[in-house]
Amino acid sequence: MTTPNPAAQAAWDPQSWHARLAELGIRLPPVAAPVASYVPAVRSGSLVYTSGQLPFVDGGLRRTGKVGGSVDEEAAASDAKLCTLNALAAIDELVGLDSVARIVKVVGYVASAEGFSGQPRVVNGASELLGKIFGKAGEHARSAVGVAELPMNSPVEVELTVELR
Repeated sequence: MTTPNPAAQAAWDPQSWHARLAELGIRLPPVAAPVASYVPAVRSGSLVYTSGQLPFVDGGLRRTGKVGGSVDEEAAASDAKLCTLNALAAIDELVGLDSVARIVKVVGYVASAEGFSGQPRVVNGASELLGKIFGKAGEHARSAVGVAELPMNSPVEVELTVELR
């Protein structure tokens, strides 16, 4: 088992990530029910991988469509934040959010209308939220990928990899 990055831990020493969420006025949603044959998150050693999370609110998508078409970039960035909260909820249910040492990687998929190339700005919604919550421990590697279609006509999908304490 690897040792968490000491610099990341020293940069933010919360009594609890849940307390940090409360400070920010953020509540984790219930874990989104899988829409196919998978689980929301799995642990392997000191890492947790989430399945791709969609912008579900109360069991349904907040909006549908392609970014750069019927969905504007700002709305899609907001959806990326919601996807991230859904991923954090899956992590919390599996191992407890307070077990997280740092965010390792974010992968964001953006259903893109033809000619749309602002995927990085959309996925910034996820990255910026993680920075607010986790501080230095929220710095991560990232991919922002434009795709033709996402499940259920979702505009955005986000998956996380986190390292545990």
